[in-house]
Amino acid sequence: MKIIDLGCGKNKRKGSIGVDFNKDSHADLIHDLNCYPYPFRDSECDYIYLDNSLEHLDDTIKVMEEVYRILKPGGVCKVIVPYFRSRYAFIDPTHKKFFTVDSFIYFDPDNFIFKNVAYTKAKFKLIKLVFNENLKNSLFEKFLSNFAQKHPYFYENYLSHLIPLDDISYYLKKI
Repeated sequence: MKIIDLGCGKNKRKGSIGVDFNKDSHADLIHDLNCYPYPFRDSECDYIYLDNSLEHLDDTIKVMEEVYRILKPGGVCKVIVPYFRSRYAFIDPTHKKFFTVDSFIYFDPDNFIFKNVAYTKAKFKLIKLVFNENLKNSLFEKFLSNFAQKHPYFYENYLSHLIPLDDISYYLKKI
C-alpha cells in the first residue's frame, strides 16, 4: 500500500512518503503544495493524509484535484483541519481557510450543490467525519465529540458556537 503524507512537517506518518516545502521537516520530497502538479503519477497511491496542512494552502479545489489525480480509484484521503469554531482556527496567522461539516460536499456528485455549481471534476464520497479524533480529550469533550459525530448538523447549528470542538477529520473516498 502506497501512502503519501502531504504537508507532513516533522510528524511524518510511519511508512508514508512525506511531502513538505520546509527543508527542516521530515519530508522525503521537498515540494511547495501550492505548485501544481505534485511530483506523483496519476492513480499512484492508495491513501493520502492532509493533516493540518490544507488550511495553509491557497486553493482547496486545486489541492483536492491533485489528490484525486494521485489516488487510485477507491483510494482514501484523510483530511484533518481545525474546526471553524475552534480558537485554533483563528490564532494561527498562516491559516487561509476554515472548515465546517459541509466543506467537502462540493466534491460529492450526489449532492445538489455539486450538481448545481460543478467547480471541479474531482469526486469524493465522505465516508466518515470525526471531531477531535486524535486529541487528548476530557471526558466531557469525548462525550461532545461522540455526540457531534452522530449528529453533526445539530452540533454545528445549535451547540458549536457555545462549546466549540477543536478539529475535524474527513475520510474521503475517490469515486
